[in-house]
Amino acid sequence: MVHSTGALAVFFKTDSGAGAHAGDMNTTETKPQLFHCLCFRDADAGIAFLRALGFTERLVVRDPDDPSVVVHAQFQWRDNGGVMFGSVRADDPAGFASRPGVSACNLVVPTDADVDAALQRALDAGGRLVAGPTEPPYGGRTVTVSDPEGNLWNIDSYPGE
Repeated sequence: MVHSTGALAVFFKTDSGAGAHAGDMNTTETKPQLFHCLCFRDADAGIAFLRALGFTERLVVRDPDDPSVVVHAQFQWRDNGGVMFGSVRADDPAGFASRPGVSACNLVVPTDADVDAALQRALDAGGRLVAGPTEPPYGGRTVTVSDPEGNLWNIDSYPGE
């Protein structure tokens, strides 16, 4: 497993079961290989927002001295995607965990109706409508919301090519 507190964490599981980084071409992909990473000032509010969008908790590690601080968390998106995040912390040498509210992530849902349903759940969880909903010329339906800390979440039914 790759531990990440920011940027992107890329992980592949090899046929032998040992972890390998991107570039090792002999891999069997059994878990998400790309995680969007972000941080929250209020990780518990972030967790509530992610759950409202439809993410499922895989792992939450809290600081034993201050349980309000999330050291590392991983939430799954649908079949093969996810986010990793934690609380804003002063002890982050790379500076990833000191920049809340500057992230953007695209979430693909199965249908146009799911776009509208996810939008409503996001708004109910304290999100704010930023753009849309629209139906772009390349297909699908799309809407952008921000979470309570300002991170942007684009929700669309266009799966890409």
